[in-house]
Amino acid sequence: MITSAQMRAARALLGIDQKRLAELSGLSVPTIQRMEASDGNVRGVVESLTRVVEALETAGIELIGEGAASASGGRGVRLKSGPQT
Repeated sequence: MITSAQMRAARALLGIDQKRLAELSGLSVPTIQRMEASDGNVRGVVESLTRVVEALETAGIELIGEGAASASGGRGVRLKSGPQT
């Protein structure tokens, strides 16, 4: 699964906007907007979620699940669990 925060962070790391992510994944801009507006895990059609994840991975993003280790050792960002200020 991918969270809406991961989608936004991945776009920021790539320096792309919602329109470009829509183009890369073959989805519409409103679909990307709805996905990013979700609370927590993105909800939607499994095929659409798969297309977004594949587009991000092809562009160089490694999505790291909660509690998982990074496989490649590249640079990245992870949100700490616990209290946020």
